[in-house]
Amino acid sequence: MLNYYDLNVHALPEGADPPSILSSVAKRYGYAAIAITNHSNFWSEVTAEGIISGVEIVADGISELKEKIKNYRPKVDVLLVHGGDPKINRAAVESSDVDVLAHPFHEFNHVLAKSAAENEVAIEFNLDALIYARGVSRVRALSAFQINLKLARKFGVPTVLTSGARSQYDLRAPREMIALASLFGMSEAEAIGALSKTPWSIILRNKKKARAWSYYETSTILDA
Repeated sequence: MLNYYDLNVHALPEGADPPSILSSVAKRYGYAAIAITNHSNFWSEVTAEGIISGVEIVADGISELKEKIKNYRPKVDVLLVHGGDPKINRAAVESSDVDVLAHPFHEFNHVLAKSAAENEVAIEFNLDALIYARGVSRVRALSAFQINLKLARKFGVPTVLTSGARSQYDLRAPREMIALASLFGMSEAEAIGALSKTPWSIILRNKKKARAWSYYETSTILDA
């Protein structure tokens, strides 16, 4: 049985519901766990069963972004960068400390795709843009998703499907997420991987890093 993960969910004080409610609903929908990834200006540490600690960093410039990555990396299991700005997108995919470039939109190209693949930075397909957008905005979102999916395939960039949920009512079951992903050309196998294999590889990678860092700190203290 596959384990599914939604790596971009926003809880109180940014969203409408506490982490416990979001986790309970997500489990009912069939998720193994969700990541609470409040934007950095709303961030607070969350520890609970079924919750993966995360953050979505918002920065106005490269220096601020690098400083926030350095600050949050030891604190979370999943680190997203809120993209869209070309300079932020580039800095994010060039950092191996970043797990996911969120909302890259049209500001993603073959140069960034190569860097993302090299540094194992996943790009996000946040289905909130399709669920709630209408008219021209929805067409633009679909176009950006189609372009970014082609780039991800060509250069082997890992991908994640997320809901961007801000309340329990924004969460979508895995089967619904997979169906929505087909609107921009993602195959069922790709969508399943973007909800299971890729998120789990991110979580596992960071848990290994955390254990290694903990061992290093302990060794340093004992040798002092």
